[in-house]
Amino acid sequence: MNFAPTFRTFALAAVLSAGVSGAALAQTLTIGVRAGPESIDPHYTATGTHAETLKHVFDTLTWSGDKLQIEPRLATSWKAIEPNVWEFKLRPGVKFHDGSDFTAEDVKFSIERIPVVAGPNPTTIYVRRVKEVKIIDPLTVHIVTDGPAPNLPNDFIRLFIVSHKAAAGLTKDSANEAFNSGKAAIGTGPYKFVSWTPKDQLVLERFDGYWGPKEPWARVVRKELPNDAARVAQLKAGQVDLIVRAPASDVPTLKRDPKLSVATIETVYVFNMELDMRDKSPQISAKDGSALPKNPLQDPKVREAIDLAIDRPALAQIAMEELGAPANQLVTDSIAGFNKSLPALKPDVNKAKALLTEAGYPNGFKITFSFTNDRLPGDRQVGTSIAQMLARIGLDVNANAQPAAVYFPTRARAEYSMSMSGWGTLTGEANYTLSSLVHSYDPDKKLGAFNLQGYKNPTVDKLIEDASIEMDEPKRNQFLADVNAIVAKDRPRLPIVAIGSAWAMQKDKVTIAPRVDEDTLAMDIKPVKK
Repeated sequence: MNFAPTFRTFALAAVLSAGVSGAALAQTLTIGVRAGPESIDPHYTATGTHAETLKHVFDTLTWSGDKLQIEPRLATSWKAIEPNVWEFKLRPGVKFHDGSDFTAEDVKFSIERIPVVAGPNPTTIYVRRVKEVKIIDPLTVHIVTDGPAPNLPNDFIRLFIVSHKAAAGLTKDSANEAFNSGKAAIGTGPYKFVSWTPKDQLVLERFDGYWGPKEPWARVVRKELPNDAARVAQLKAGQVDLIVRAPASDVPTLKRDPKLSVATIETVYVFNMELDMRDKSPQISAKDGSALPKNPLQDPKVREAIDLAIDRPALAQIAMEELGAPANQLVTDSIAGFNKSLPALKPDVNKAKALLTEAGYPNGFKITFSFTNDRLPGDRQVGTSIAQMLARIGLDVNANAQPAAVYFPTRARAEYSMSMSGWGTLTGEANYTLSSLVHSYDPDKKLGAFNLQGYKNPTVDKLIEDASIEMDEPKRNQFLADVNAIVAKDRPRLPIVAIGSAWAMQKDKVTIAPRVDEDTLAMDIKPVKK
């Protein structure tokens, strides 16, 4: 496979750039976001809002287009020159924000530092196949992998390149401070870091030495407004130009406002529930609080009962107010490896109760259900509704809504018995999701990084591993579709709903080209021509 930038890509960019007036180039763009970065170090966490933010400052080797198509970025072309060696040709003439040259040394340094500094939501999933990085010349690197790695260019859409000079010598303990202060926050992206106040706002300014088209915004401010009502209020008051994840309940009203416009899209994010299958689970007990003789979630009948209790169409229509769609697997239908033969999932409360009785829990049991409440559209509403649905089959559910900043570190410590969050298949192919979520936890193979709840199926593991080295695309996709079918039967995770998203903005000032991965990038927001 060999990819290169097309003339059409840069011609279109040139037209867009040329069409921006001098007045527009002086504007400040203010975006109201639901959540921001957890650090300015791009390698700290794989959380979507973190990566979305830092795409402004740091470039990646490959780029994910608006429909997740793989495009050139800091790498202009790539090809597998041996079964386990990829060659990447790097873009010439690229400058870091401090004026230094981007070279292969920065690529090697960035790949090698990720395992050292990755935090609780590890970015190691993007470089797990890399065995060695060889510098051939200043603009050529050879990536040696641990076997054939057909999806390596897909993984590298989240391989952020930092300056080897600016980040030299930083450890896991010192890196965040150095990046957050701006000292090490030296990238090659279209915007330079100015300042960051955690949980408040990030300020960026245009980098006029950027290798790509000139951005129309001289200054970008990303304001963190986790409260939905507050984001809408600031938009209506003209305090922000655009808001992300406009609440579904407000979309009809926002559309009727003559000063505003709304854009919507179906995303690749899916809410999924994780069921703890370890021998001892920390948040399950009998209804009187006494210990149970075993973890009921280990019983396939109990997992099926929970699955059947969930009314996905109702969640999509009511809890998400039609800004979502029922899901029957962990990836959406646009993703390579989606299994087209799996049926839609329908609720059956009576059968669910019967299954619990057969499993020995006619009166149910007590369980804590944890979920995020500030990360993706509808997460609080969907989580709360699921808790109510499970109560209908006799479970005593403690609905534990958590901010993402609390949820993910707690989940990484494997302290939940039943939880829900959103996961997006950002690379466009199912191996990214399945190898992380349902392969058994295997640090040596760098697989199952997010499977901490004890699920293990040797057939699933083999299919995922076979897919990860299969260069024949149809054969690889069939392996992944087979995994989706087995997971649908085993139910270690329950897909709930695919997530839609909406952006609202000042009609006379900005327009946006929405992305299916929900990333809200200043580069996709253009001034309205006056």
